[in-house]
Amino acid sequence: MEFEDKVVVIPGGGGGIGRAAARRFLQEGARVVLNSRRQSVLDAARAELDPSGERTELVAGDVSRRHEAQRLIARAVERFGGVDVVVNSTGIFRVTPFLEQTEEHMREALDSILLPTYWVTQAAVPEMVRRGGGAVVNVGSMWALEAIGATPTSAYSASQAGRHMLTKNLALELAPDGVRINTVALAFVETPAYERFMTADEARATLDAVNGFHPLGRHGHPEDVVEAILFLAGDRAGWITGTTLPIDGGATAGKLPERESQPA
Repeated sequence: MEFEDKVVVIPGGGGGIGRAAARRFLQEGARVVLNSRRQSVLDAARAELDPSGERTELVAGDVSRRHEAQRLIARAVERFGGVDVVVNSTGIFRVTPFLEQTEEHMREALDSILLPTYWVTQAAVPEMVRRGGGAVVNVGSMWALEAIGATPTSAYSASQAGRHMLTKNLALELAPDGVRINTVALAFVETPAYERFMTADEARATLDAVNGFHPLGRHGHPEDVVEAILFLAGDRAGWITGTTLPIDGGATAGKLPERESQPA
């Protein structure tokens, strides 16, 4: 198994992509530390993934705060002896026109995307270095690469762009220590995150409506993403750092004819 005895920390590990990634890392032999702000989300994730709790640790807390990020990593070290991989999968996608954005919207975007990535990675790197190196995979976004007129998301996009640029900065700075940093950039992927600001039926209708936005004809699922995350986290990607890999059904490859590219 590729990640036998590796320790993987996943902020946002109770959500759709984080939980799917945790499942695959566990299948590949890893021990996994899941973080979310809500204990109930973490409890549900462990009940599904590892009911015995033998290979999972749960740490509830707001890791947009540096001391909470440090506490998360300290718990990983205390329970499993170190950290080898971090998957930064936190984020809230909220469609709000620019002139309607408030301080609360901007703070939500920073606190759910950029700040957790910054502080958790900073706390984890010394532990990776102690184990001879490691890997960070950031779950980024197509909206950090392109503006999408149908979905005004300036606060979200700016925060995700920060996550993307942090990837490049840290790739250079941490390469001498054997720590690799990469990002996957997603288009519309079906996760529970949409239900934070719409009903389940509205989320389903929205995702179905954007199938045609993707040249491959459908929106994504967490399972479409996690194999790339595992690849970038593992030894097979040992000469890859500082990259952004679009996982978007072809959406950033180019523009479809207008009648096909517009959401229904």
